[in-house]
Parts: sequence; structure tokens; C-alpha cells
Amino acid sequence: IHRKRLINGGVAGLVGVTCVFPIDLAKTRLQNQQGIQVYKGMFDCLAKTIRSEGYFGCYRGAAVNLTLVTPEKAIKLAANDVFRQQLSKDGRLPLWGEVLAGCGAGTCQVVVTTPMEMLKIQLQDAGRLAAQRPVAAPRPSATGITVELLKTRGLTGLYRGAGATLMRDVPFSMIYFPLFANLNALGRESAGGQADVQAQASFWQSFMAGCCAGSVAAVAVTPLDVIKTRLQTLQKGEGEDTYRGILDCTRRIMRREGPSAFLKGATCRALVIAPLFGIAQGVYFLGVGEMVLGLLG
Repeated sequence: IHRKRLINGGVAGLVGVTCVFPIDLAKTRLQNQQGIQVYKGMFDCLAKTIRSEGYFGCYRGAAVNLTLVTPEKAIKLAANDVFRQQLSKDGRLPLWGEVLAGCGAGTCQVVVTTPMEMLKIQLQDAGRLAAQRPVAAPRPSATGITVELLKTRGLTGLYRGAGATLMRDVPFSMIYFPLFANLNALGRESAGGQADVQAQASFWQSFMAGCCAGSVAAVAVTPLDVIKTRLQTLQKGEGEDTYRGILDCTRRIMRREGPSAFLKGATCRALVIAPLFGIAQGVYFLGVGEMVLGLLG
């Protein structure tokens, strides 16, 4: 059973990331803008990126994500399923159990999410920094950044911002998973009445429930995502603040940019997370893992 879950989570992550990565790149660049406003918004960011770096510039950092998103999504979805099973009594799970299962899933995934986001952010932000500099600097590579971090800061270098990642991912999962489960159940009840609640939801029910729950949870935790992105960005642009920790980052953003800065990239996040989790839940409920194991068996 666990192998099926892991394959489903992995396939979902790969498909989802390929579809929405350019919007995620725009989100990172918009969130990191402090002084010089290189981009006015998401479309402006994508247009300028394509103009200066070509179409594949929008996929800078995608290799890291595609490599690590499989274990990340697999851990998150499988952990949530396991926690829900453990906390269920007579096949029923109270709301506190759903929230607790989401909390456990969010905590488990941080092991993979933190280094993945750390590397991805440096690669995504390189183009924004290059646009501010008169002399073109060599673009970093994921391998180069990893080697440099391990050499200078050890393994902890890759886990910079782990606290902020935990602070974002745990509330996200606590909102997302219960909301998804309830939206998905609503779809099933309307389709076949109370007696059919245990039946498998249709692909579109799962997809739409994943999209809705994902966008709500994504927007809700955007302020925490802004703090995480700022903390994990190693190279800053001209006149941009560096931060000592979560509280220092929050205080400086508030003082220098005002409360609206905490919602930078909120639209991008909703546009990234909604289809990402819609696709994830769709793949999960289509049972791609079962098909793969069936072919291999």
C-alpha cells in the first residue's frame, strides 16, 4: 500500500511542477524585490524573463525541483494517509484528527522541502539579480551551490530557513488536508447520497477539491512564505536587507515595506498551488501507483 502511495505522490509532483514552474519562478522574484522594482507583477516578470533569458529561463531551478519533488510530495501525501489511518476510530476521523494528521504530514516533508527550496530559490532569483547588475555575472548551478554550502556551512547550510519552512508547511497542511477531505466528501454525498460516502470520488471531484483547498491554504500562509523566501535567499541585490532570523525578518519587512509586503506573490502562490494539488489529488485518486505496480508485477 505504501509503495502505491509513494508512486502516486511522486508522479503527481512531477506532472504538477512541470505545469506551474514558471509561475513559481515569478513568485520567488516578486517576493525578493525590496528596493529596485525590476518587475511590476507576475506577467511583467514572465515577459521580462523570456526576453532576457529565453523561454527556458522560466524553468531555471526546475531540475532541482523535479528531482526532489517526488520524495517531497510522496512523503507529504503518504504521511497524511498514515496519520489519518492511525487517528481514525471505526472509520471516522474527527476534525481535530484531520488537523493533527495534516500537522504530521507538514512536519515530515520539511526534511526534503528545506534543501529543495534553498537550492531552487538561488537559481530562480539569479535572473533578477543579474538584471540589476551592469556586468553579467556567471549563473550559479545547483551542484555549485550545494558544494559551496556544504564546504562553508556543512549540512546545516542546506537546511537554512528550516524553522521558517516548518512554520509555513505545518499550518498549510493543517488547513489543506482537512479542507480537501471535506470538499471531496461533499462531492461524493451529492453524487450518491449518504450511503455512497465511502465510494471513490470521481477524478474531477478530487481535482477541484485539491485546487480549492490548495489555493485557500496557499494564500493563508503567504506571509510565512515571504519570510521563508527572504531568509533562504543567499545573494541580495543592491541596497537589500539581510536578516538574522524569523523575528528580525518580520520586523524589517514591516518597518521598511509595510504590511502589504507580506502578501507579495499571493496570486502566484494560489496559481501554483491550486493546480499542483489538484493534479496531485487527481493522480492519487486515479491510482497511477496501482497501474505502475500492476505493470511491473
